Amino acid sequence: MGMNVTQKILQAHLAGGELIAGREIAIKIDQTLTQDATGTMAYLQFEAMGLDRVRNELAVSYVDHNTIQVGFENADDHRYLQTVAARYGVVYSRPGNGICHQVHLERFGVPGKTLLGSDSHTPTGGGLGMIAIGAGGIDVAVAMGGGAFHLTSPKVVRIHLTGRLRPWVTAKDVILRVLQIFSTKGNVGCILEYTGPGVKTLSVPERATITNMGAECGVTTSVFPSDEVTRAFLEAQGRGESWVALAADPDAKYEREETINLSALEPLAAAPHSPDNIVTVASLAGTRVEQVLIGSCTNSSFADLKTVVRILQGRTVHPDVSFGVAPGSRQVLKMLAEEGGVAALLGAGARILESACGFCIGNSQSPSTDAVSLRTNNRNFEGRSGTRSAKVYLVSPPVAALAALRGKIVDPLAEKAIPYPRVRMPKAFDTDDTMLIHPPADAASVRVVRGPNIGEPPRNTPLPEAIRGVATIKVGDKITTDHIMPAGSRLKYRSNVPAYSAYVFEGVDAGFARRAGELRDAGRHNLVIAGESYGQGSSREHAALCPMYLGVKAVVARSLERIHTANLINFGILPLVFADAADYDRISQGDELMLEGVRSALGSGVDRLVLRNASRGVDIPVVAAFTSRQRAILLAGGLLNYTRESK
Repeated sequence: MGMNVTQKILQAHLAGGELIAGREIAIKIDQTLTQDATGTMAYLQFEAMGLDRVRNELAVSYVDHNTIQVGFENADDHRYLQTVAARYGVVYSRPGNGICHQVHLERFGVPGKTLLGSDSHTPTGGGLGMIAIGAGGIDVAVAMGGGAFHLTSPKVVRIHLTGRLRPWVTAKDVILRVLQIFSTKGNVGCILEYTGPGVKTLSVPERATITNMGAECGVTTSVFPSDEVTRAFLEAQGRGESWVALAADPDAKYEREETINLSALEPLAAAPHSPDNIVTVASLAGTRVEQVLIGSCTNSSFADLKTVVRILQGRTVHPDVSFGVAPGSRQVLKMLAEEGGVAALLGAGARILESACGFCIGNSQSPSTDAVSLRTNNRNFEGRSGTRSAKVYLVSPPVAALAALRGKIVDPLAEKAIPYPRVRMPKAFDTDDTMLIHPPADAASVRVVRGPNIGEPPRNTPLPEAIRGVATIKVGDKITTDHIMPAGSRLKYRSNVPAYSAYVFEGVDAGFARRAGELRDAGRHNLVIAGESYGQGSSREHAALCPMYLGVKAVVARSLERIHTANLINFGILPLVFADAADYDRISQGDELMLEGVRSALGSGVDRLVLRNASRGVDIPVVAAFTSRQRAILLAGGLLNYTRESK
C-alpha cells in the first residue's frame, strides 16, 4: 500500500512505536522554534534539565509576542532570551525581525523536515511540506535536548482541492470553509493533508495561511505536498538547495476524505466568538465597522499586503475606522517600503504597526467598547482582543481593506468601483538576515542574564495516592487557554509563575485564584470541572503550569484538546474524561470530590477511576486512558521530574 505525505515524513523520523492510528509514537525533531511568550519558560526548563547544548539540527528563538516594553519585565525577558540562546546554541531572532511563523517559513523551513514549536500555530510550516507541530514549552525543551516528541499516531484526513480561486476569494476563505466542515472540536489526533489539482494553483504563503488556521480545528497539524511551487518559493528566498519533492503515492489511503472546489468558494468570515462560526461576507454586508487590523501569522505575507496596497492606492480610509497594518516580517516591510507600498498605506491613513503578534494576542490595539473589529488573524475568542464587549470578525485581507475604505462590511463580489488586484509572487525576496544572531562556537564565557522577574520553573510533587478536595470551578464548553490564563498585558508575568498565577481564570471567575490558593495552603486539592473541548487555542503551557502552582490536581471534562492535555500531563495534573458526558451535570462548583487509590491505579495500568462526589453521595466513572509513558510522567509529578529521574 502506498503512503501519504504525512506517513512518509513520520516514517522517516520514527523513533518509537508503529504508524497505527491511535497508538503512541515517538518522532525525531529536526527543528524547534520558541517565541518570547512561551520561550522564557522553555529555556528555564531546558536549563533545569542540566543539558549543556542544543542537540537538534536547528533551534530558533523568536521575539514577536510581547515586544511592547512598558515596565522592565519584557525587556528583561528579551535580554535573558538573547543570552541563553548564545549560551546553548540557539539562533536568536531579534525584536522587529518578525513573527516566528512568517520568518521561519521564509528563512528556515525545509520540506520533509519535522518542526516542533512552543506556539500553537507552528503548523504554518506545513505549507512548505513539513510536519510542523505546536506543543508546550517543556516538550520543545526536551526536543532541543535531542529527545523524541511523543504523540498519537494520527488519522490522516484528505482534503482534495479542485478548481481555482476567483477574484476576491482567497486562501483565508479556504480555511474558513475547512472550519465550517470540521468545526473547532472533535478532531484531536487528526492531520489534514491537502491534495488535488487545486494545490498547484496556491502559492506557498497561501498554503501557509491554510495550514496556520488548521490549528483552530484542533488537529495535530496540516500539510501540503512539496512541488514546483514550493521549489520556486525556496529559490526566491535564496534557499533552493533545501527543496525536495514530496507527494502522496497514487494508492495512498486516508481515514476520511473531503473535496473543496476552489472555484465555487465565496468570501467568508468567522463571526463572534469562535473561528468556526462561519458566515458569508455577503450576509454581513452593510455592517458598520469601527476597527480594521491586517496582519498576524495568518495573513501578513508580502503578497497579502501588496494586495491591500493595491486596493488602498490613491484612496483614503473611512474617517470612522481605526486602521492598522502589521507586516509579518522585516522582509515584508522592507520590500513594501522599497516598492512604495508603505507610503501608499500611510497616504491612505493606515497606522503601520510593528512586525509582531501585537493585536492578535490582545496586547495592543484593543477596540472601543461594543465595537465591530475586522481582523485577518486566526482567533476571535470573546475578550481576546482586550475588549470583552467587542465583536471580532475574521476575514481575508481584501475584505478587510474594502471595509476600511467604506466604514462597513462590503461584499467584494458585488464590488464595482475597485478592480481586484492580481499580485504575482516575486522572483526574488529581500534576504537580509542581519536581525538573526547566530550563537558563538565557543559559548563557555557567555553569561546568561536574568532580571528580577525571572524565576525558577516550579515543580509539582509526585502524584498522591488520593486526591481529596473541591470542585473549585465549573466551566462550560470551549474554554480556551486564554480563558484559563489571560494573555495581553498579563503576559509580562510569564517568567514569574507566582505572580502570573494570580490571574488564573481571571475573566471567567475572578475569585478562583484566591479560593484555589486557600485550599492549597490548607493542604487540600483543587479540581476543575469542564465541558467539551476544554483547552482550545494557544499552546501556552502556563494554562497548566499556573493551575498546578495553585494546587490543581485534576481536570475532569467532557473532552479535552490535544496540546492542553499534553501540558496537563507534563505538569502532573490528571486530565480525566467523563465516561458518560451526562455526569457533568452531577457536579456543582463547591462540591466535595474524592479520587481514591489514584497512584496505585495508574501504576497498575487501570484506565477507569471512580470520582466520588461526597456532597451528593454519588460515584462518577471517569476515563484515565494514558500510555505507560504518560502514567510514569504523572506519577513523577510532571515531565521535569520524570526527565531528571530518567537521566
